[in-house]
Amino acid sequence: MDIEQLMDKLGRSGVTVILKVDDERMAEGGEPWTLVMSGPGLGKQGFIRAESSSLNDCLEQGFVRLRARPGDWEWLTEI
Repeated sequence: MDIEQLMDKLGRSGVTVILKVDDERMAEGGEPWTLVMSGPGLGKQGFIRAESSSLNDCLEQGFVRLRARPGDWEWLTEI
């Protein structure tokens, strides 16, 4: 699944996604990748935030948290 398909499917599931890479954190050797998910698809538990030094790890952290929420998130195992 490519990133456009992933974002489209999340959006259709009621999840708003913001993915950011921060050049200042990157220059400092920090965790430049940030993923924030919010919206009605997440239920009453609120938003999800993940930060990491790699894009893959950041996405995986966020998806692990999303799969732990109520709802039909089994398709995320395809990622």
